[in-house]
Amino acid sequence: MELDCGTLDTESAYKLLVGAVVPRPIAWVTTLSPHGGVNLAPFSCFTFVSNRPPMLAISVGRLKGALKDTARNIAARGEFVVNIADETQVEQVHESSTEYPDHVSEAAELGLATAPGRRIATPRIADAPVSMECRLSQTLEFGELRSQLLVGEVLCFHVADRLYANGKIDVTRFKPIARLGGPNYARLGEVLTMKSVAVTPKS
Repeated sequence: MELDCGTLDTESAYKLLVGAVVPRPIAWVTTLSPHGGVNLAPFSCFTFVSNRPPMLAISVGRLKGALKDTARNIAARGEFVVNIADETQVEQVHESSTEYPDHVSEAAELGLATAPGRRIATPRIADAPVSMECRLSQTLEFGELRSQLLVGEVLCFHVADRLYANGKIDVTRFKPIARLGGPNYARLGEVLTMKSVAVTPKS
């Protein structure tokens, strides 16, 4: 099957992208609304882009041409928290994608406890096994729909004690969830550990 992108509408292209680029990690993002409520939403167009300083990037689309609450809150306050959920929280992650009015706190609606930030005012999800406090570094817009790529510098990591050892996160204990196409998610599954590959320096 060959599909020329010149013949695809927006929804068709989206369905192909989210079905092909899998599995995707999920940034469960907390922000503070103008009313002081804790906005919470999942974004699977998400990755890290630098380790010195540590930086993350999330892509936030628009809703009927307008900025979503997450992007608007980040623009106003210049900060956000990326929480990483585990498989016990998949139902709450999915439910948090519901579009609530901006004065409603998704964290409160879902009964999720929050914990105060150490470096920023925005709180994190208390039970998330990993959370990263971020300060907005750069905003880039892409495409005809002007999706925003929000790049944040990580100011503080919060890692559950049970996951942290020797400066690393034990992924086998973590049990994160991943996003697939549509309302589908995945567990980590079997971990394949390969031998380290020796890198030969160029002369």
